[in-house]
Amino acid sequence: QVQLVESGGGLVQAGGSLRLSCAASGRTFSNYAMGWFRQAPGKEREFVSSISRSGGSTYYADSVKGRFTISRDNAKNTGYLQMNSLNAEDTAVYYCAARPGSLWQTGPQEYDYWGQGTQVTVSS
Repeated sequence: QVQLVESGGGLVQAGGSLRLSCAASGRTFSNYAMGWFRQAPGKEREFVSSISRSGGSTYYADSVKGRFTISRDNAKNTGYLQMNSLNAEDTAVYYCAARPGSLWQTGPQEYDYWGQGTQVTVSS
C-alpha cells in the first residue's frame, strides 16, 4: 500500500501561483510513477500531469503545458506540482496518484493509489 497526502491548495488570484505537495508513505515511493489529476464540480476527474519513477520523464495535459511543472524528490518521498499563471478554469480539487508502471497512462482507472485531494480556487 502507498498512502498519499496532498497539501498546498488554497485561494489565489488569476495569474498567481501555487505549489502542491504530495507526501507518500508505505511502500518505496521511487517504485511508482506519480500523477496529478483534478476534478471540477460537475465534471469528470481529468489528467493533469505525470512523472516517471526516477523523475526523468514528464507528461502534461495540453491545458496546463507551459504553466505547470511536475517534479519529485524520492529522498523525501514527496511529489510536487508547481502551478503558474493560474486561471479560473484551473479551479478544482487536485489529487495525486501513484501507479507501479509507466507514466504514460492518463486515465484515472490506471492509478492504484490516491490522496484525499486539495482544493484549488482561482478567483478572476
